[in-house]
Amino acid sequence: MSKSAFSIFIFGMYLGVLGILLLVTPNFLLGIFRLPSTNEVWIRIVGMLLFLLGIYYLLAARKEMTDFFQWTVYIRASVILFLVTFVLLGFVQPILILIGVVDLFGAIWTGMALRASK
Repeated sequence: MSKSAFSIFIFGMYLGVLGILLLVTPNFLLGIFRLPSTNEVWIRIVGMLLFLLGIYYLLAARKEMTDFFQWTVYIRASVILFLVTFVLLGFVQPILILIGVVDLFGAIWTGMALRASK
């Protein structure tokens, strides 16, 4: 497995774990980010989507789909922009920016690995 595929694989695992947490114990994860508890199904739907998205990442990593890897660099790097905007608009607490930081660092890792392999 190439270094860029490994970074995508790890990110897929991260998404899968987040997804499972939101499916099984959503209020635990919400509490960590100081978000209000909920009994609504939407949070579990988000968990399902994260879990399934994680599977895409794992499969792409196994197949060395470098085009996909490159696409994720830009898309994952944009997550922090959305989260900072949500904080500035008062929708969420600033701690939620941590998720964007993880996405940004993952995107940088993948981007650097892709450049090193050229």
